[in-house]
Amino acid sequence: MTQLFKTTLLMAGLIGLFMLIGYLFGGQSGMLLALALGCGVNLFMYWFSGSLVVKMQGAKPLNGKYPEVERIVTDLTQRDNLPMPKLYYVDTPIPNAFATGRSPSHAVVAVTSGIMEILTESELRAVLAHELGHVKNRDMLVSTIAACMAGAISYIVQFAFIFGGNDREGGGNPIAAIAAAILAPIAAMVIQMAISRAREFLADEHSAHTLGSGRELESALLKLESWKQSAPPLKPSPTEEATASLMFANMFSMQGLASLFSTHPSTADRVKRLRGIDGRP
Repeated sequence: MTQLFKTTLLMAGLIGLFMLIGYLFGGQSGMLLALALGCGVNLFMYWFSGSLVVKMQGAKPLNGKYPEVERIVTDLTQRDNLPMPKLYYVDTPIPNAFATGRSPSHAVVAVTSGIMEILTESELRAVLAHELGHVKNRDMLVSTIAACMAGAISYIVQFAFIFGGNDREGGGNPIAAIAAAILAPIAAMVIQMAISRAREFLADEHSAHTLGSGRELESALLKLESWKQSAPPLKPSPTEEATASLMFANMFSMQGLASLFSTHPSTADRVKRLRGIDGRP
């Protein structure tokens, strides 16, 4: 089963869960209200997600600060026949990179000062090829929709409990509604994170195919993992938590059940897949 097909199934499951919650609390009218709310939220995020993420991260225009980034991205976009994205940097020692924006023609690619300090130029090229894979696959839109759907499910549950459900249309089973109120937000988060992980694998594949090998991306991943293991445990801020799914790597330690909600596959799983693409053991 391809990662693209898995993503499609997960998105369908998330939308179905979204509409089911509306139905359990308000019957057919509740289901339609849930659908309308979801469409409205996604439309807003479609247009403004890019600028919101840039502001949340405190990103600044590159403006020649890292000329190698501009040189690499120019070369890679020409290879991929993509428009040149806007380039930004975030002044933080945490090594990472991200892409955002509603479409390839409105894309943003950003690096942190931390990642510029630890990667070689060939490793940086592999990471930027990964981020442009997100742009080419329109992952920013998919991730935004998934995040908004997951958030809206929690909002609908809270709204229904405050204002009460409607059982006149055969959709107000109180036991089912209570069960949904407990389980649905958790299920939505799990599906959202699974979508994010699937998109990371696709972007890794894009980088490996673009550069002809996954070795440099593997090296970059292992360097970031080593940095994370040697650094003091990091606790994400609300802003970092909200934008975690957009990042190249999850730089925050997650163990046990918390790993279920990780926005990224483990470094070991990503490295294993990259070696498989190259036909390496």
